Amino acid sequence: MREFDCTILEGHRDKDRQNQMVAEGKSQIRWPGGKHNTVPSLAVDVTPYPIKWDDRERQTLFAGYVLATAKSMGVTLRWGGDWDRDTEVRDNSFDDLVHFEIVEG
Repeated sequence: MREFDCTILEGHRDKDRQNQMVAEGKSQIRWPGGKHNTVPSLAVDVTPYPIKWDDRERQTLFAGYVLATAKSMGVTLRWGGDWDRDTEVRDNSFDDLVHFEIVEG
């Protein structure tokens, strides 16, 4: 299996940071409703390194790797490039390609 060098961009967000991300259009959920707002955080923003923000194909390939690795460990994740988890990656109204969150329950 191919491994990725990656970087963690962000985990937990406090109230000011979460609401700043909403104001900047980088999140749609205000404090305290986001998975980044829990302690410990149930969400993380992570991307392959070096960072290439505009490379959707690379982000999608990386997401497949992350999702498969998590599944092999018994962890279910939701990715910000496929919010409804239907494997259709172009049907989102809002993309957050670096976002991964734990699916509870």
